[in-house]
Amino acid sequence: MTKGRAVTKYVRVSPRKARLVAGLIREKSVEEALLQLRFTTLKSGRLLAGTVNSAIANVESRFDVQRKDLVIEEVRIDGAPVVKRAKSKCRGGRVPILKRMSHFTVVVATRNDGGNGGNGGKG
Repeated sequence: MTKGRAVTKYVRVSPRKARLVAGLIREKSVEEALLQLRFTTLKSGRLLAGTVNSAIANVESRFDVQRKDLVIEEVRIDGAPVVKRAKSKCRGGRVPILKRMSHFTVVVATRNDGGNGGNGGKG
């Protein structure tokens, strides 16, 4: 099975919000996943589409595979460093504002038509 991956780091969107969009495209064909991302209204959909396109381009250029044969194998949204700011409040107080960032990892692979039943090639 041919695999390719792409990583986008330090994306200025909260991991919790990005995971909502990642759930839409898990285990889908690449064409269907891009269609889902195109019509979602969330900011992370647009950002994740760029990472998916990069992973597709990596596989197509390295292994001479067509786009219609690819499927999303893994989508991982990890937390990145948090930018901390403060907002002034009454009576000299302050409240922290946490601007969260994410790391996107997308792995695409060729469709596994035959397979060995998912036992890792052992028997």
